Amino acid sequence: MHEIQEKLLKIISEKNISGVTLRKIGELINETSAQKIRHHLFQLSKKGFINFDSKKREINIIPKVSKDGIFVSIPIIGSANCGPESIFADERVEGYLKISKKMISSNGSLYFLKAEGNSMNKANIAGGKKIEDGDFVLVDSNQKVPESGQYVVSIIDGKANIKKIIIEKENNRIVLKSESTQNYLPIFIHEDDNYQISGRVIDVIKK
Repeated sequence: MHEIQEKLLKIISEKNISGVTLRKIGELINETSAQKIRHHLFQLSKKGFINFDSKKREINIIPKVSKDGIFVSIPIIGSANCGPESIFADERVEGYLKISKKMISSNGSLYFLKAEGNSMNKANIAGGKKIEDGDFVLVDSNQKVPESGQYVVSIIDGKANIKKIIIEKENNRIVLKSESTQNYLPIFIHEDDNYQISGRVIDVIKK
């Protein structure tokens, strides 16, 4: 593998560079040519390491599939908070969780987050699964425009959390609600806030 491709894979595993310009990506790996960055991103895409959409500037690691084709190894990318916001979003790959492909209904770009806290221990995901401290939460990072009432991973001021999203169009705001045995206040997001959705929660693997 080319040295630039190795550097790109490393930086993609450590940071969310979707939306970042090719020139800025080049600066992260000390490469001045945006055309070289584009070329090697396309090469990584052809080799099956990443999904690369040059128009939308979306870059995601593709889960590894074992040779027998029965299992898929999905990256574990840090932790997300299920309580007060105290866990910073960390997109460094910490390992892989191998699960049967039959357990996955989505063909999106998937990753796991390890849940910390108990603010979602009454959630109803994939047929009634709760999110408890230490569980692995499966996220589809392609689903960044959720419907009201779905569960999402949100990034607020560089911090990740898992909540149910309520979209209040009449008030021009988003409400992130906890579902817990304890009393957690909702989070209210204005449309101009520094806020983004990292993906939709589609399943939970119990710890």
